[in-house]
Amino acid sequence: MLYDNIEIKDGRLIFAGADAAKLAEKYGTPLYLMDEERIRQSCRAYSEALGGCLCPGSKAIYASKACCFGKIYKIIAEEGLGADVVSAGEIYTAKKAGFPMEEAYFQGNNKTDADISFAMDCGVGYFVCDNFEELDAVDAIAGQRGIKQKILLRVTPGIDPHTYDEVATGKVDSKFGVAIETGQALEAVKAALSKKNLDFRGIHCHVGSMVFDSDVFIRSAAVMTGFMSDIKKILGADTKILDLGGGYGVKYYEGQGEIDIPANIRLVAKYVAERCSSLGIAVPALRLEPGRSIVADAGITLYTVGSVKKITGYKNYVSVDGGMTDNPRYALYGSRYTVLTANKPEPAETIEADLVGRCCESGDIIQPGVRFPTDIKRGDLVAVLTTGAYNYSMASNYNRIPRPPVVTVSAGRDSLAVRRETLDDLTGCDIF
Repeated sequence: MLYDNIEIKDGRLIFAGADAAKLAEKYGTPLYLMDEERIRQSCRAYSEALGGCLCPGSKAIYASKACCFGKIYKIIAEEGLGADVVSAGEIYTAKKAGFPMEEAYFQGNNKTDADISFAMDCGVGYFVCDNFEELDAVDAIAGQRGIKQKILLRVTPGIDPHTYDEVATGKVDSKFGVAIETGQALEAVKAALSKKNLDFRGIHCHVGSMVFDSDVFIRSAAVMTGFMSDIKKILGADTKILDLGGGYGVKYYEGQGEIDIPANIRLVAKYVAERCSSLGIAVPALRLEPGRSIVADAGITLYTVGSVKKITGYKNYVSVDGGMTDNPRYALYGSRYTVLTANKPEPAETIEADLVGRCCESGDIIQPGVRFPTDIKRGDLVAVLTTGAYNYSMASNYNRIPRPPVVTVSAGRDSLAVRRETLDDLTGCDIF
């Protein structure tokens, strides 16, 4: 099986110790399931590796965009992680969940004045400033409040992570950050240091997602520590925090690469410490921003089959009661998934079919070319694995379809974390 929290027992899918079919009966489908203990284990793996690394004061910052709801903030707070937030909505959710906002890092390339004001009112600890205009705005709004706002500056190190172009964010021409190569990043640090209401703490980068080795982080660290040296030599300032972003990959299907994340963290931290020593600069505290690698393999999605269409001589379709509204990743990136029939034993005979959704779009495909039991039919239960990241958080109400609930499971016990949306929820903002 793809992960050790999933097994087939007597022809039934068991997830995190719970019978998937019984959970589907109880909560209906589509249904997001999240393994709480697996989330906690992943948090601890980061915390332990960073806590024992050669860069004192290092910490993991959970990337909320991967999966954001109230309970997730309670979990990461209990496990000692900070939170990377990118909108007023994520800030509001974190604060309402009781998350310690001084450990929140506000990201984003276009924070409005209203966003900045709201974040300060909520006590957000750090702003990750993206550009010159934002430096001016944060300085001005902090001045109005009589505070000195801690910031990191987001820079682009010019690194190609050799992954999807859609998720590569560290190139010189990225929409995010200020380029080191052009000299603009150094000018931005100079500007930040000149602002009386800003407390410059360090620099940040993020180069992409689904990284399966340390090379990308080592190359990023080489550029970033070189830039830290320039900041010290030219501007006389220390860089207390070096944030290398997130991006470690997870396994979505058999045969895909795997990575020992704690070992890689230790390797990168060792490189940073040794590189700083050779450059004659202080070793910074590291920040990493895991999102997908915290929650992706902790999640599965359950669907009920509505129809099986066999087009003789052409192809087959298995249609379910969800689709691109609850998982748009195949439509966006052509993402591969592992798909199981959750209420039947592994079959001797199979058919190949595209797993598709219910939306009025020919592109509403969850996964093409899936092997299903020959007798798959209306009412059967299908599970798509590794859906804990960028499924619930990217879900939409396209075709006015309510979003599914989120249920956390721990040692076989289930708990509703987000209720299913209702038709009244869909019309709640409408003026009739």
